[in-house]
Amino acid sequence: MMNCITDFFTYETTKSVVVKSWTIGIINRVVQLLIITYFIGWVFYHEKAYQVRDTAIESSVMTKVKGFGVYNGKVMDVADYVIPTQGASVFCIITKLITTENQMQGYCPETEPKFGCKDDSDCTHWMQNTGGNGMKTGRCVGFNSSYRTCEIRGWCPAEIDTIKTEPMREAENFTIFIKNSIRFPRFNFTKGNLLPNITNKYMHKCNFHPERDIYCPIFRVGDVMKFAHQDFDTLAKDGGVIGIKIGWVCNLDMSDEHCNPKYSFTRLDSISEKSKVSPGYNFRYAKYFKTNNGTEYRTLLKAYAIRFDVMVYGDAGKFDMIPTLINMVAAFTSVGVGTVLCDIILLNFLKGADQYKAKKFEEVSEQQIKSSVPNGNDHYRSNQTLSLKYDEKQSTDSGAFSIGL
Repeated sequence: MMNCITDFFTYETTKSVVVKSWTIGIINRVVQLLIITYFIGWVFYHEKAYQVRDTAIESSVMTKVKGFGVYNGKVMDVADYVIPTQGASVFCIITKLITTENQMQGYCPETEPKFGCKDDSDCTHWMQNTGGNGMKTGRCVGFNSSYRTCEIRGWCPAEIDTIKTEPMREAENFTIFIKNSIRFPRFNFTKGNLLPNITNKYMHKCNFHPERDIYCPIFRVGDVMKFAHQDFDTLAKDGGVIGIKIGWVCNLDMSDEHCNPKYSFTRLDSISEKSKVSPGYNFRYAKYFKTNNGTEYRTLLKAYAIRFDVMVYGDAGKFDMIPTLINMVAAFTSVGVGTVLCDIILLNFLKGADQYKAKKFEEVSEQQIKSSVPNGNDHYRSNQTLSLKYDEKQSTDSGAFSIGL
């Protein structure tokens, strides 16, 4: 029992070997310097690992479009070309329309060329098809005096969407007002993209520019196309989707005035730009009316539009002791990598590696322990130190010395 108590109250330490070598010394210090530089320059300065982060940004976006254009001899205002009208973060500016007026429920010939026919047998296999402009009846009827097509039941006359029309050129000068408010809940920090000292006079004359006027919340459509590296004429003709990204990357250890939005612009449907099947962006909607006798009719519109998606992201950081201590411990621990690398070089590649191994590692067998211990255990601890001191051997196993008093 006494031996167990004595063994418990002991201290173990590793054996240290001092190697006076210029080569291994320089390698050791260079590796340590690189590790320290990495942690100071990249981890702490660039990545700000001493901060606690908040990426769960809360955001609200309100948009408003202004401008007038002329299309098919009609003056178009915001209520005509902006969908939806609520001022949400996703909205469309219509640049081209194909209009089919006075549609009523009934029977009429299909207008798509693939539904051409010579008799009813050519139309029966289309009856379960969901394409076209209505439900197929299976009958072949005359479209005009020289052409026959399958009959449909639905809104008549059927739409002809192959009509060539020119886009509304004035849309390039329309302006988009974006009002954005954000909050980082972890720090209870709130801010918006409108400066506190902004005035109506400034708002009426400013246009956003990424270098000259970064705090103006009014964006000209033509400028947004340029920032996104897109051609306005192509987008106005076929439609497309443009992303407006607002980034709030803030260091809250500094004053609030240093937390400002950064805008970036890109085309989100770039894959459709290369497609010949369905290029651009378009959709259909209708306006419904009733005659004096209660018969319902409608005007169908196929709209080619530029859709804008306003997306907000954020990342805020503030000093905190816990991540600071964690990364400092990681830095001090990583400095030991230099020791591991130097040991590998020292024991395997330098001249005299065998002598280094003999000094660093020591092998102690049970036979050596037994031969150094008398029949009794009274002098075990005093003899152990002497036995180990003179029995150093070359080995490839690492170990530690237990020094007993």
